[in-house]
Amino acid sequence: MTLPQRWRTARARLGAGLREFYAAPYRRTFARAQRDEEDLFMMLVLSEALGVPNPASYYTVELLPVVYDRFHDWHRRMGMERSPLEHISCC
Repeated sequence: MTLPQRWRTARARLGAGLREFYAAPYRRTFARAQRDEEDLFMMLVLSEALGVPNPASYYTVELLPVVYDRFHDWHRRMGMERSPLEHISCC
C-alpha cells in the first residue's frame, strides 16, 4: 500500500469515527423523529379512509398499497387495539 492510499484510508476512518462520535448521542432522537414523520405520513395517506376530509386524497390513493404492509404496526402504536378500517383486517 502506498503512502497516499494509507492517508486516504486513515482519513476515511477518522471521518467515520468523528461522524459516529457526533451522531451517537442523537441516534434515539433521530429514530423517534423518523417514526413520528412516518406516523404523520400514514395519517395523511389513510385520512380519507378514517373519515377525515383530505383534499389530496386523489394523490394519496396511489400510496395505499405501500402503506398496507406497515398498517398493523401503525395502528398498534397509535393505541388502537383493532384496525379502525373495515376493509383492512390485519388483527
